[in-house]
Amino acid sequence: MANTEVEAVDFEPEDDDLMDEDGGVDVDAAPMPKLKSAITGGASEPKRTKGRGFRQETDAADRNTRLAGRFDSLDSDGGPGPERSIEGWIILVTGVHEEAQEDDLQNAFGEFGEIKNLHLNLDRRTGFVKGYALIEYEKRDEAQKAISEMDGTELLTQNITVDWAFSRGPFKRRNMRRRYVPCEITVAYKQIHL
Repeated sequence: MANTEVEAVDFEPEDDDLMDEDGGVDVDAAPMPKLKSAITGGASEPKRTKGRGFRQETDAADRNTRLAGRFDSLDSDGGPGPERSIEGWIILVTGVHEEAQEDDLQNAFGEFGEIKNLHLNLDRRTGFVKGYALIEYEKRDEAQKAISEMDGTELLTQNITVDWAFSRGPFKRRNMRRRYVPCEITVAYKQIHL
């Protein structure tokens, strides 16, 4: 490679830049025009930012009154039970075999009613099924029949669990482990040392 000399260029105006050729300072030189900033848009006042983190609230009462508004929600009967989604009744199928396909689930769950939507998510890395599926029915009784008849059955040599995807009230756990009951040795140890 050939040696090349690099000359540094300074873009800051200095006093000697305002001099005429004869050595005198030009007092009537026009001021440098200001460039418009991409952030402020060239305005002298700072640009107001919008969004969640930029609001300057004076007190907590203002925030609470703003957040206390009425929000849209689906009508519910109250009490625990299945909850309808926006479009239909969705059930969650877990324990799905990793090599299952949409047709397998369509054939197994299609006999209970018309399936509006079926999601069978794949693992990006392996390409296999993640182990669960979401199936949507138009009518609640179709979804309920699918849950009652398919829960605990075998699909492609693997037991599947079927339940509602959305529910109101407390979440009921099917695989709840037994509650810890201390043995006599633990109770005796605590009585002695505490």
